[in-house]
Amino acid sequence: MEPELLEPPLQAAFRALLDDDSPAVRAALAGAFARRGRPAVEFLRGFAHGADPWLARHATWFLQQLNCGDPVAEFTAYIRALDYDLETGALLLSRTVSPALDPAACRARLDELAQRCRELIVEPATARDQCRVVSRVLFHEHGFRGNVECYTDPRNSLLDQVLARRQGLPLTLGLVYLFVAQRLGLTLEPVGLPGHFVVGCFLEDPPFFVDAFARGVFRTPGELFALLRRHQIAPRADDLAPTPVREVLCRCCRNLASHYAAGGDSERARLFAGFVGEFEATRRRHATP
Repeated sequence: MEPELLEPPLQAAFRALLDDDSPAVRAALAGAFARRGRPAVEFLRGFAHGADPWLARHATWFLQQLNCGDPVAEFTAYIRALDYDLETGALLLSRTVSPALDPAACRARLDELAQRCRELIVEPATARDQCRVVSRVLFHEHGFRGNVECYTDPRNSLLDQVLARRQGLPLTLGLVYLFVAQRLGLTLEPVGLPGHFVVGCFLEDPPFFVDAFARGVFRTPGELFALLRRHQIAPRADDLAPTPVREVLCRCCRNLASHYAAGGDSERARLFAGFVGEFEATRRRHATP
């Protein structure tokens, strides 16, 4: 059976108002969509999956208000919008696998970990002192660790699963570290080395790096370069530079595409490979000539 559609004049009227930021207009429009049910949902999904990132973002917001959000459309809209917040992106990415995921619960868990860190920090504390406390709380008190036994388990790359299971990859453990530190007012940076991922602290001179996969061990630049050489990789100075949020999330998607493919889940492997393509296509569209 063909889905019931809104009448063309009504579609045109809704389209004209879809990106109106007025609270009164948005409230009235949300009510109108709710009264029309399934035809309105289909109308919104058309824009949520469409090529216009601005309209996709607005349509996705209305779908969320109707409790009809499409996690794949939401993450695609996030990619295209170029408004990259790392924690939001990581949670949206996880929802593409677990649509029932409650982002507020994940954020609350991170809040709890940060609160425990605050209890242990003695002021005045340097950035290094605070990082030592974060490492103690995450890796010793709460037992977060690298999953060396099942490295290619896709759950290692999903933030909600890492928080629940307390094990993951260098990248996702690094994200947990970053998000807890951020709640403490401590500005750290993601650093995506070739074949590894660490958290960089550039607040001190010289900078130091936290290896979350090694239970929070601090690394010097020289130690990281030695690590790359042991893996037959010639190090470069920019290997230690902060990695843009776009590249961090794209790397998550590459990992998931590879690990789902290795596990025989071709459908999800294609999904995450598609997200990689979206990131790359969006970057090309907005690249400065």
